[in-house]
Amino acid sequence: MSVPTLRGTPLPRLAITLAASASALTLTACGVVDGIGGGDTSASPTKGDDITVGLLLPDKDTARFEAFDHPIFKKEVASLTHGKGKVDYANAEASKDKQSRQFREMVAKKVDIIVVDAVDAAAIAPDVRKAKDAGIPVIAYDRLAQGPIDAYVSHDNELVGEVQGRAILEALGSKAATSRIVMMNGDPADPNTASFKDGALAELKDRVRIAEQYDTDKWSPEVAGANMKKAIQAVGLNNIAAVYSANDGMAGAVIDALKQAGATTIPPVTGQDANLDAVQRVVSGEQYMTVYKPFLDEATDAAQMAVYKVQGRDIQYDALTQDKVDSPTEKDIPATLVPVVALTKDNIKDTVIEDGVYTVADICTPKYRSACAAIGLK
Repeated sequence: MSVPTLRGTPLPRLAITLAASASALTLTACGVVDGIGGGDTSASPTKGDDITVGLLLPDKDTARFEAFDHPIFKKEVASLTHGKGKVDYANAEASKDKQSRQFREMVAKKVDIIVVDAVDAAAIAPDVRKAKDAGIPVIAYDRLAQGPIDAYVSHDNELVGEVQGRAILEALGSKAATSRIVMMNGDPADPNTASFKDGALAELKDRVRIAEQYDTDKWSPEVAGANMKKAIQAVGLNNIAAVYSANDGMAGAVIDALKQAGATTIPPVTGQDANLDAVQRVVSGEQYMTVYKPFLDEATDAAQMAVYKVQGRDIQYDALTQDKVDSPTEKDIPATLVPVVALTKDNIKDTVIEDGVYTVADICTPKYRSACAAIGLK
C-alpha cells in the first residue's frame, strides 16, 4: 500500500503521478482508520484553523528557498486554514547557531508545529528535543534532521545523485572509461550530501576516473570556485572531462573558474535545484543539466503534513507519509519522498515551464534569446 521509494532508473513523470494516485486509492479502499501510522498522533483533533506553523529554512544562497519554498508553503497553509493559519518564518542564512536561536524562539512562542530544513542535521537535534518536550511536533524538510522528529518530507536523494552521475556517463559516452572528472560534493553537515554522493558514485565508480574530489562547506559557491581552481591546477584544464557539481550554486562557480582558466569549451557540468540562472546555462550549453526537484510538490506536501498533524487529521496525514526513513537517531520515520527529474535542453518546456516555475520570458532574456530559439523555446 505504500508509495514506492524511487530507486534506479527514474520513472516517467506521468507514471509517477499515476502510481501516487493509485496508492491513495488503495489507501482509501483498505479503510485506513484514524490513528494508525503517521507517527505521534498526540495533536488535539479539535484544533481549528487558527494555527501557527513555524518554518525554518537554512540559507539564501540556494535561490529556491526564498523564491519558491517559503511562498508556496505560506500559500498552502493559508488555503488549508481558510486564511486563518499563520506561518512564522525565519531563514538561518547558513548559520547553525542562528537557526538554533530561531528554533528556540519559536518554541518560546509556542507555535503549534515547526517545519525545519536544518543547516546542520546533528546540531539541531537538542532543539528538536526541546520542542518535543514542549509538546510541539517537528517535521524535517528537505534535509533529514536528527532528534525525535515526527515526519520527513524531501526527495529520493540517492536518486538525485544517480541522475547526476548517469548524465555525466551519457555526456562522455564511449570516452567515459578513460575520462578524468572532478567531484564537487556538498556540505558534509548536510545529511543529503552523503546520499547525493552515494547515488552519484553508484553510477560513476569504476566507469570514470575521479581525479579530484572536494567537500564544500555550507554549499558555498565561493568555496566551490576556490576548490575548482585547485582542481584545474592539479589535473590540468584540458584533462578535465566533466565536473560533478552537487548543486546549481556551485555549478555556476565551477563554470566561472573554468572560464577564468581559459576554457573555450565547458566540459559537462551537473547541478541541482533548477535555479533560473542554471536553467539559462543549460539553454546556452554552459551547464549540461540540473536536477529539477518540484518545489510545488515538496512545499505543498510539507504544509499539508503540518496542518494535518496539528489538526489531528490522521487519515490525510497518513496518506502523505507512506514511506519510511531512518536517521542516525531515529528509525522508521514517516516520510514522503517527492520524485525528481533530470532537466536538460530537451525537456525545459515539460518541466519548469509546464509547472509554472518560470515563463519563457523569464528564461529567454535578450542574452539567451538566440540559444532559446535554437532549441525551440520561444
